[in-house]
Amino acid sequence: MPPQAVNAKLIALISSAAIAVGILLSGFVISEPAPYELYMAGLIAVWALFGLKISRAIVPLLLLLVAMNIGGMIAMTQMADLASTPLYLAVSLFLAFSAVFFASVTSVQPDLYRLIFIAYVVSAVATSLLGIAGYFHAFPGAEMFTKYDRAAGAFQDPNVFGPFLVPPGTYLLYLLLTGSVSRMPLLAVPLLIITAGIFFSFSRGAWGMFAVSAVLLTACLFLQSASGMFRLRVVVMTIAALTLLVIAILVILQLPGVSDMFTQRAHLEQSYDTARLGRFARYTIGFQLALEHPFGIGPLVFGTIYGEDTHDIWLKALMDYGWLGFVSFLTLTLWTIGAGFRILLRDRPWQPYLLCAYVAYLGNIGLGTFIDIDHWRHLYLLLGLIWGAIALEYRHQKELRLARPVAVPAI
Repeated sequence: MPPQAVNAKLIALISSAAIAVGILLSGFVISEPAPYELYMAGLIAVWALFGLKISRAIVPLLLLLVAMNIGGMIAMTQMADLASTPLYLAVSLFLAFSAVFFASVTSVQPDLYRLIFIAYVVSAVATSLLGIAGYFHAFPGAEMFTKYDRAAGAFQDPNVFGPFLVPPGTYLLYLLLTGSVSRMPLLAVPLLIITAGIFFSFSRGAWGMFAVSAVLLTACLFLQSASGMFRLRVVVMTIAALTLLVIAILVILQLPGVSDMFTQRAHLEQSYDTARLGRFARYTIGFQLALEHPFGIGPLVFGTIYGEDTHDIWLKALMDYGWLGFVSFLTLTLWTIGAGFRILLRDRPWQPYLLCAYVAYLGNIGLGTFIDIDHWRHLYLLLGLIWGAIALEYRHQKELRLARPVAVPAI
């Protein structure tokens, strides 16, 4: 091979490995800033110096995320004591740039989609094993991977750990439904580990997210295919998977302590939801407060006033980022859902990855109505993957228009 080709291959290998390492680190967020932030900040800076290309189709993502963070900076001016607010906003701005970064690199190199999802699966399996080991006290000190007697893996909160596992679980489910029969055992093992991690997180949101993502994924595959045999396979495998899942849950519930925790967490409403100043009461208080403070009250201030944070991404946006941040985030959410849905079932090489990212993103946004998802790393990764596909489709359509022959007017 010519030296230029060797260098190009080597650069591609190094850049791909660098992104894979970043995705692997995303499963280990015990404190802020986490190793993921430090590593990815350096990677984004290096990539920007050596030619990070932002497609025109990705500009709305960049502008809306920057506008949201400007709203946070304005809200910070309303605070008497800044405390750790600058660090919080720095992490917010970094996560915004990380979404733009992932959108940019995947729009230029679609092959990165597969690598990103494989690395995500590896990271999810590793942190799931830590969470499961912690829950069962598998080794001395393993309890550090639990919180509130629930599996948390290498995360601060089981309510973040569980949802983090949903996208790779959805991807493995996709491979299981569409792949060859011979590969099923290889896919079933990591899927079972991730599913167990989701279960032992005892996060109602994660349970619901995984269920919704699985249903949406199955429905999309059913609608997309014109093959009767494939549709029959999807139906049969879905029934088999549900049967195995029910059997597995029944077996797990026989373990000491699991049944009690499951019964407690399975209730739709908890005591901290319906108390006088519980989660639902704080929603009403917060939205009334937003009308009085259009610039917001500053990041993390709401929790210091009422004892608990907002636990709602829309209220969080109003309090921490003001009306500017709220409108920006709402616009970005609607734009992402609409633009992603428009290209969701088109036959493209990157369509499987868009499908998995899209259904998981919908689950995260739905869950955001009941919990704060502002600093969830995987949410910004999903945003980047969806917008990368939007940019790829934009470029694909542009190439089709340029290749279309110009009609000669009839004389």
